[in-house]
Amino acid sequence: MNLILMGKAAKEAAFQLSTATTAQKNRALTIIADELEANCDAILAANAQDIEQGRQSGLSDALLDRLLLNKERLAGIAGDVRNVVGLQDPVGREMDSRILENGMSLSRRRVPLGVVGVIYEARPNVTIDIAALCLKTGNASILRGGKETFNSNMALVKVIQVSLEKAGLPAASVQYIENPERALVGELLKMDQYVDMIIPRGGAGLHKMCQENSTIPVIIGGFGISHMFVDDTADLSRSLDVIENAKVQRPSACNALDTLLVHAQIADEFLPRLVQRLNDKVTFVADASAQGGLAGAASLRAAQDGDFDTEWLSYTLGVKVVESIDQAIEHMRDHHASHSDAILTNRLDHAEQFINAVDSAAVYVNASTRFTDGAQFELGAEVAVSTQKLHARGPMGLEELTSYKWVGRADYLSRS
Repeated sequence: MNLILMGKAAKEAAFQLSTATTAQKNRALTIIADELEANCDAILAANAQDIEQGRQSGLSDALLDRLLLNKERLAGIAGDVRNVVGLQDPVGREMDSRILENGMSLSRRRVPLGVVGVIYEARPNVTIDIAALCLKTGNASILRGGKETFNSNMALVKVIQVSLEKAGLPAASVQYIENPERALVGELLKMDQYVDMIIPRGGAGLHKMCQENSTIPVIIGGFGISHMFVDDTADLSRSLDVIENAKVQRPSACNALDTLLVHAQIADEFLPRLVQRLNDKVTFVADASAQGGLAGAASLRAAQDGDFDTEWLSYTLGVKVVESIDQAIEHMRDHHASHSDAILTNRLDHAEQFINAVDSAAVYVNASTRFTDGAQFELGAEVAVSTQKLHARGPMGLEELTSYKWVGRADYLSRS
């Protein structure tokens, strides 16, 4: 597989996409959504192959859940594509227009990034999310999924490329690295002549590898320990509802709750109620401060070194009792709070202190961490959740896949 040829084709496709009209891009997206539904049986058959191979190779239930497609999920993916059609196209939008003293009209205009390389693991829906958002913003994409999703991704990319041709756009707008050789990832990371941004979607190891080896700007995100702090004024019954949602609605998601911090003043009352609510759903990993309150749990073990730095992605919940909001924030600072973190409280000053002090991409007051999602933020589908500080943070939707150029207009003006 010749990645240089792929890069050249992507660069040419990006040039053509950069001047495509919103109507052209929306037509391509509509065709993709329709073709996903029309090819449902073939896509699900390919996905079934991946699921069976995953089971045989010993993939965890959490990874199998990430990998799984069914009619409902595929319909949801097609619906997300149609939602992107309805979103405002940021390309061409002008910002900060003003007239300079020399008479020049100066503004910034949003433009596509160019070619986006995305490396991701067992998430076939990512293939469609990336394609849809990149197409809407006039970007070409080169995709490299995990070997666990090979059959699913090949079926999805085939649908995308056929749809692009039907819409009169280059099929090379969305390309897929079919060869699973790891060396090709390293080669992609060095293709700065053709690729403008790398977005890894996966665990901390993938992000670290991309960051250390890429000559292309890398968006770091996805990984981070999600915390929730229940302070001494919280409504305990309603807090249990939010905690259950954050932990068990979809534990394999990157925004699922990993660590629960409980104020010492309510721990004796709250922890037994937590056990009663989640006893048949989770395994508790408890700090010494919480073990007594969780003693009635069916599945409980003492926390070991590294447990509070673990993104569980499963039905496991770390629990610790803290003496104050300051101690809760200190724990979060020490244990990779960068993704999605929440406080449950009825004190306005505690809410504001938490918002100001917690340096995460998304911070919530009295809400589940599961809301960190492009669709939930009404951005349409997302290409990634960024936890870095430059260019983009949180769910990356359309605007985060654009840059800008300065545009000056004048009447044959020369600089004095």
